[in-house]
Amino acid sequence: MERTPPDRHRVLESYQDGVHAIRALAAQVGDWNVPTPCTEWLAADLAGHLRCVAENFLEYLQDSPDSRLAKLFAQDAASAVLIRQQARQNATELAVLPPEPAPSRIMAFTVSAGAYADLMPEMWDRTHLIYRGTKYTVGDHAGAACVEWHLHAWDLARAIGTDYRPRDPELLVSAWHWGVPHLPLGPGDAWEAVLCSSGRSPGWPAEQAPAQGPAARGGGAGRRPRTPPGARSARLT
Repeated sequence: MERTPPDRHRVLESYQDGVHAIRALAAQVGDWNVPTPCTEWLAADLAGHLRCVAENFLEYLQDSPDSRLAKLFAQDAASAVLIRQQARQNATELAVLPPEPAPSRIMAFTVSAGAYADLMPEMWDRTHLIYRGTKYTVGDHAGAACVEWHLHAWDLARAIGTDYRPRDPELLVSAWHWGVPHLPLGPGDAWEAVLCSSGRSPGWPAEQAPAQGPAARGGGAGRRPRTPPGARSARLT
C-alpha cells in the first residue's frame, strides 16, 4: 500500500519539538547513573549516544548522497544485518567518547542537532540514500531524526520517573514509514506503535532488569556498555 509522505511543515515542527524535549528533560536529571529503557545504558550513556547520533546525522546530511549511511543501505542487506551493523557502530562510538559530564554531551547534541535543522530545509529534496531501489530524500531522513529524538525524550522521561508523549504522534507514524524503511511498524495507537516497533516496552520500568556494569555501582559518565546494544535498544536507537 502506498503511503503518503509526511508533511514538511509538520516534520520540521516535530524535529524541533524533539530537540527541545530532550533539552528540557535533561535539565531535570539529577542522577545521570539511573537506568533507562535502553537496557544496556544508564542516562549518561544515553546522553553520549544522543551526541553521537546528532553528529552522525549532520555528517550524513553534509555527505549525502555518498555518506557512510547511504553506502550501508546501498548493500540492500536484510533488516537484521542493518540492525546489527548500526548497533555495533552505536556501541563503538559510545565507547570512545571522552569521559565528559553528561550535560556537556547534551550540549554537544544540541549544537549538532541545531546545525542539522539549519541545513535540511534547503536540501530537502536531495537524495539521502537508496534502499532496495527506492530513493529516500533528506526530508525522508528528517522524519527518521524526529522519531529518534522523540523516542529518546521518552527514554529520558522514564529514566527520571515521568512520562512523555509527543504532540503529533501521527506524524511519527508517517515519518517512520519513509525514514525507517528497513523496519516494520506495528498497528495500534500511533505513539505506542512507535515505542513497541522500536523495541521498547510502554510499561517500562515495570519490566526493568537490574542494571549491570561499573556504572550501576557508581561509575562515571564515561561508562562503556559491556555488550553492544541488544535487540531492545538496537531496532531503532
